[in-house]
Amino acid sequence: MNETDSAPAPSPEKRSGLSEDVIAIVVGMLLLILCFAATLTLGKRTVEDGTVTAIANPLKPFVSKPGGWESNPIVAFTGTADKPKVTWPGTIGALVILCVVMASLSLFMRPQATPAAFIYGFLILFALALIAYVLAGQSVIKNYNLEYALWALVVGLIIGNTIGKKAFGELGEAAMRTELYIKTGLVLLGAEVLFSRLLAMGMPGIMVAWVVTPIVLITTFWFGQKILKMKSASLNMTISADMSVCGVSAAIATAAACKAKKEELSVAIGLSLCFTAVMMAVMPMLITSMGLDQELGGAWIGGTIDATGAVAVAGGLLGDTALEVAATVKMIQNILIGVIAFGVAVYWTTRSDGEEGEAPKIGAGEIWKRFPKFVLGFIGASIIASLIYASSSEGEMLVTATTSVTKELRGWLFCLAFICIGIDLNFRQLSSQFHGGKPLILYICGQTLNLILTLAMAYLAFKVIPWGS
Repeated sequence: MNETDSAPAPSPEKRSGLSEDVIAIVVGMLLLILCFAATLTLGKRTVEDGTVTAIANPLKPFVSKPGGWESNPIVAFTGTADKPKVTWPGTIGALVILCVVMASLSLFMRPQATPAAFIYGFLILFALALIAYVLAGQSVIKNYNLEYALWALVVGLIIGNTIGKKAFGELGEAAMRTELYIKTGLVLLGAEVLFSRLLAMGMPGIMVAWVVTPIVLITTFWFGQKILKMKSASLNMTISADMSVCGVSAAIATAAACKAKKEELSVAIGLSLCFTAVMMAVMPMLITSMGLDQELGGAWIGGTIDATGAVAVAGGLLGDTALEVAATVKMIQNILIGVIAFGVAVYWTTRSDGEEGEAPKIGAGEIWKRFPKFVLGFIGASIIASLIYASSSEGEMLVTATTSVTKELRGWLFCLAFICIGIDLNFRQLSSQFHGGKPLILYICGQTLNLILTLAMAYLAFKVIPWGS
């Protein structure tokens, strides 16, 4: 999730307000309603022979990202005399829409932040995200497929490992909410994943996500215990779940189930972030060089990259089809978080060599607590958009016009998220927790197995088995 997807729980005194899952659903739905209402009421309709043939979203010119450039970055906002493409109004529009909607809900966030503090921090993050987008638009860089997410990570890493986020002060930190940006973007993505396609992909997606994942989890844990002989079984299990299921959310749920120490959870999260950054950039290039199509490549990405947001970004680098397949496979895999946490807790209650004398207990309430609820927002948005899309030809055009704007907003949200990830990732603190390198070896071996099995299963599910024939 995910990705990439949540941080250790804050202390009780800071837990007032709504969870970021709830806020993400609210913000995502508000943005979808805003864009759909604008299209429905103010959208320009093209009519031929009394039939509406196209609908233009009136917000489209006011929500965009910087364009391409060669030697002068100003061209990214103004275009050239030959190709005038003015993008600065869209950049400002994206800033205003996202900032206003999120700042208005900042008092309900956990921990709470005043609107003024949130706006101050958001402006800083947006400026950094803008730099990432401009760098990604340079023509030479663009030819090498070095997209905005990679540059967002680089910009964040430079800041996080030099001046650090504390240099921004408490006001600046108020808007550094990685989970919120990623999960809100994924709720918006739900409107782009039509339910009819989700159902059509159901069985192949289940094969990739639900068959490979437990095999990799169990094998990696066995490898860590029997071959690497890791001293901490709870660290082994947390890393194995993080790598095989869906990243940080799975690590947190599993760490609670097996009573892992706080520093062990930090190691798993750090490994997840490092490998997610590398795989997010490398896998699209590898898939392209191997000549895999978007469907197979998307399934491979969805089943192997840890963080849900990074899955969406990496899939998007290959194309819309790969993005949809990757996000769907990852969402199906996310369902396993509660199942895996429950299974780990049961195992830890029966194992005789546990490090803690008291066996953990986990029930339906704890599973629901650990379940990434933003997935419900994704599914809800998908169902609503699918119903509208299937209602009529005009409904199809309304959804298409609406998502043409929400795609741009989603891109900004992911860019903001990866700026935050880079800032939070401090290599010096992380290096002191690697216990002789065994956690790194475990992760590399487990992820290698995951890559091989997932590609084989994706090929079998999407290319060999004749579903529906």
